[in-house]
Amino acid sequence: MHLCHTVRTMNTLNRRSFLAVSSTGLLTLPAFSMPHLLGQPLKDPGTAGDNHRGPCVIASGNGLAATDKAMSLINKGMDPVDAVVAGVSLVEDDPNDMSVGFGGLPNERGVVQLDSSVMHGPTHKAGAVGALEDIRSAARVALDVLKKTDHVMIVGQGARDFALAQGFEPQNMLTDKARQAWLRWKANLSPNDDWLDDIQRDIKDPAGDLSLASTIPFTWGTINCSGLDSNGNLASVTTTSGLSYKIPGRVGDSPIVGAGMFCDNDIGAAGATGRGEAVIQNCGAFSVVQHMASGKSPTEACLAVLKRIASRTRQKRLLNARGQPNFNVMLYALRKDGAFGAAAMRGKRTFAVHDGKQNTLHTAPSLY
Repeated sequence: MHLCHTVRTMNTLNRRSFLAVSSTGLLTLPAFSMPHLLGQPLKDPGTAGDNHRGPCVIASGNGLAATDKAMSLINKGMDPVDAVVAGVSLVEDDPNDMSVGFGGLPNERGVVQLDSSVMHGPTHKAGAVGALEDIRSAARVALDVLKKTDHVMIVGQGARDFALAQGFEPQNMLTDKARQAWLRWKANLSPNDDWLDDIQRDIKDPAGDLSLASTIPFTWGTINCSGLDSNGNLASVTTTSGLSYKIPGRVGDSPIVGAGMFCDNDIGAAGATGRGEAVIQNCGAFSVVQHMASGKSPTEACLAVLKRIASRTRQKRLLNARGQPNFNVMLYALRKDGAFGAAAMRGKRTFAVHDGKQNTLHTAPSLY
């Protein structure tokens, strides 16, 4: 199938034909046929992963199970969009991961609100949900938005109603572990309120002697996962419970196409974790893909966007004594030819990769 014919075909796809294409795999591009956009050749500077060729799945550091699951399904012929969603659903179902899905840390009122977006490379179609309550898998709901509606994003009560209509079962998403963390955060908000904080208590609970850092989890945690099959088709998904103890209704970058996740089947896919506001304000995932289109390797593309985020961070409360961002953002990139990379704003961070042969954690370079 020639590229021009593929593009015309994608433009005429309706909902039924999308589902047929997803299940049959008929809509494919020639493997590794990414054009050299802007007249620049592809560059591979030798960073680990940037020279890889072939099917690949990349995810954030909490995604080893996700990459393993997604690669297994891709090898069985499953469309990458279904495979990556199945992969991250394992993390969404894990109550011990307090940044995603069931067991995620709640907003300031003690309510878990989930965000997710997913994108299918061959059709360039996306689906997303924001501030979703009482539903276990935001990624699966976002995938249903992609497949079954003409919309891209559904939020709040509408997202919950949509999920229920699709057969998702409502449940209490707040685990006891997350509830205890929320109560401890609430108690330590102010020494002048009516809640006794750790220092004011006359009788300590079993965790009372632990430091605040260890007893009050606070996270921007998320999982991003992008997949590439042997035909060169891409997909990406990001899902999260968002910033812990956030203002109710706050939505970060995860459900925003082009911020927390983006996929272009001619170029590559990218995703983000960390401070969502910074990623949104710099169109994080979209920018990574654009840098790959201009000739940068996946790792170079991630670092370039992190430099932009750093240079555009100008609020004093978000800068350290050296004038550097005092928060973290991590970006992940998977190019159409199978090259992959990632980079963090600060410190040593890991990311998961299944290169078709082995499923391992890699250490990403950092800007600072």
